[in-house]
Amino acid sequence: MSAFDLWWWVILPYASIVVFLIGHVWRWRYDQFGWTSRSTQLQERRLLKWGAPLFHYATFAAIFGHVLGVLIPRSVTEALGISERVYTAFSGIAGSIAAIGVLVGAGFLVFRRMGVPRVRATTSAVDYLALILLGIISLLGIYLTLGVQWLGGGYDYRTTVSPWFRSLFTGNPDVVAITSAPIMYQVHATAAWMIFAVWPFSRLVHAWSYPLYYLWRPYVVYRRRVPTRPNEPGTSGRRWRRIGARY
Repeated sequence: MSAFDLWWWVILPYASIVVFLIGHVWRWRYDQFGWTSRSTQLQERRLLKWGAPLFHYATFAAIFGHVLGVLIPRSVTEALGISERVYTAFSGIAGSIAAIGVLVGAGFLVFRRMGVPRVRATTSAVDYLALILLGIISLLGIYLTLGVQWLGGGYDYRTTVSPWFRSLFTGNPDVVAITSAPIMYQVHATAAWMIFAVWPFSRLVHAWSYPLYYLWRPYVVYRRRVPTRPNEPGTSGRRWRRIGARY
């Protein structure tokens, strides 16, 4: 194993995991008031209304697809009765829809941040870096799904990328597997690890702040108040009077 392979396929993934975990702990301990999405809804709503839901829902779908394709071995899907042909067709269609959704949604948000001065003023350099990495991941995802899997000759990444990714969590990285994958799959994986390292220092931390306590918090009781006419001066113990006047 060369020093290049050691850095990209062993050191970088583990370093990203460490930065991801320690960075979140540090951010929570020392920047709780900054642990937010820094909503800019008041600055602009029209583009946000279309871009934010599309980006978030497509991202959830893409994460689910990666969990199914990378973390779950082929033997498990075959044991469940899912053939390779069905899996390839499903992953191709669903993956393309999710990747396009992420790309279009991110396009709305990037255009909004670049084109609206009030929103651009609230964007940090780390946020721009996160958007760039998301764009690279999305574009490569579309290319690998449509250009390689559908229009090209196809490639079974579950024999190279998936075993390498799972081997990282067993403490025995399978470098040979990932170095056998095409270069675009390697770039896709590298960009993913880089965004994990950037995550704790950007507004992406709000993904872990879903208000689950809303499910069991007490009901908020709203009572209607019937407006009443105020008391006229002289009808109560307190009334308006001219300055300097005597009782």
